[in-house]
Amino acid sequence: MASFNKILLMGNLTRDPQLSYTPSQTAVVDFGLATNRRWTAQDGSQRDETCFVDCRAFGRMAENINKFFRKGKPIFVEGRLSFDSWTGQDGVKRSKHRVTVENFTFLPGTSAGGGGPDQPDSGGYDEAGPPAPGRPGGPVPDDEIPF
Repeated sequence: MASFNKILLMGNLTRDPQLSYTPSQTAVVDFGLATNRRWTAQDGSQRDETCFVDCRAFGRMAENINKFFRKGKPIFVEGRLSFDSWTGQDGVKRSKHRVTVENFTFLPGTSAGGGGPDQPDSGGYDEAGPPAPGRPGGPVPDDEIPF
């Protein structure tokens, strides 16, 4: 039987990315993502639901997420659902699902308190993200392109 494992999420980082390296010097970044859903209940009231998801990326992508994103910044991620299991220090078996990021996209705008072009966590970019060739600001040097 064929199978398919694809996750698409758009939301805001819940914490700053945490960059580390494997023994073979592959970059790994872990970050949290919050997605929101708003709906109208049967009684007519507006309801909100937030889903918190742990995400992990590897390699150059991990380094770029660490460089360009901070808590509160919006991001669109594509990836696959992964299942991790381990035995805790107390001897209890634990497990959780996590999204392994295979691609990401910068999103325009910021969340409340996410920082604008004059705030230090913006990376020096305006709300539309890094400048693209042909946009005001000129071309971006190759070593600054995040993909």
